[in-house]
Amino acid sequence: MSFSLPGIKESDTGLAPPSQWDLVSDKQMMQEEQPLQVARCTKIISPNTEDAKYVINVKQIAKFVVGLGDKVSPTDIEEGMRVGVDRNKYQIQIPLPPKIDPSVTMMTVEEKPDVTYNDVGGCKEQIEKMREVVELPMLHPEKFVKLGIDPPKGVLCYGPPGTGKTLLARAVANRTDACFIRVIGSELVQKYVGEGARMVRELFQMARSKKACIVFFDEVDAIGGARFDDGVGGDNEVQRTMLEIVNQLDGFDARGNIKVLMATNRPDTLDPALLRPGRLDRKVEFGLPDLESRTQIFKIHTRTMNCERDIRFELLSRLCPNSTGADIRSVCTEAGMYAIRARRKTVTEKDFLDAVNKVIKGYQKFSATPKYMVYN
Repeated sequence: MSFSLPGIKESDTGLAPPSQWDLVSDKQMMQEEQPLQVARCTKIISPNTEDAKYVINVKQIAKFVVGLGDKVSPTDIEEGMRVGVDRNKYQIQIPLPPKIDPSVTMMTVEEKPDVTYNDVGGCKEQIEKMREVVELPMLHPEKFVKLGIDPPKGVLCYGPPGTGKTLLARAVANRTDACFIRVIGSELVQKYVGEGARMVRELFQMARSKKACIVFFDEVDAIGGARFDDGVGGDNEVQRTMLEIVNQLDGFDARGNIKVLMATNRPDTLDPALLRPGRLDRKVEFGLPDLESRTQIFKIHTRTMNCERDIRFELLSRLCPNSTGADIRSVCTEAGMYAIRARRKTVTEKDFLDAVNKVIKGYQKFSATPKYMVYN
């Protein structure tokens, strides 16, 4: 039942009109209210009874056994929760949400990327494998239940730079409604001891609170390197962070509905504990695109370009042997630059041929693919 006072218009801000403000008594009330302290409720003594007591732990001060304030009901407080307590009797006044570092909260991808599976040229098999791991268990969990197996939980994408590993992850983020968290390996490398491991814990805590969640670690070799002792201890902290990831992936606690994707172009440096089945069940290699795939990638990148009608993309892709998707994209951009230099509105086939000569032939020594092949 709602009733309104006659003659008072409801304001947009939700405040009463200034004529009704009573600032003096408000100020007095605020001065009487003490600021609260943050504590953690570690144990509930004789719960669900009239005289339930709560053991709280106020950080640097001490532990107290306290009662509840008048504004809280016993059902609000659980063990292990953060609570606000007053300063004189240490009574619990309000329950507080769990503490998650803002830098971890920032890692969730809010707006969906605009990359779809059609924009990932060439990697048909890789897309199939990814979809089996990521989409099937979310869309048809009953298939796995009938067979009595757990769906695979983690995928490692590896391959030379520029073959579309991160691109495919963006396409996956676009397809699913699940919460998508992307972490760049080097973000977890922190200055203080235990800081990186704590970020990983909070990250997975946040992921567990979601209904379904995909965590994507890009450039995982920044923290997933094989363990060795360099004698200085410089790598110890990085290794601790990695061990925390290893533990979260398949440790004591169940992982829940969290899928983990990882991408790297140096799979040879990763730690074997990280790669074992159960943590990363699938290893998907992104190879160099073949002729047909290169033609397809050319068509994807020239889809929005203002090109002449009958450009022979097949010929162009024959001229770019062993090139990655990123190289081909660069060829298309460069062809556009040639057209701009000549002050033309459309891109001709000759522009593409010049661009191939410049990018593929000229930049050969900067190519990362041969180096990748040497390592792996």
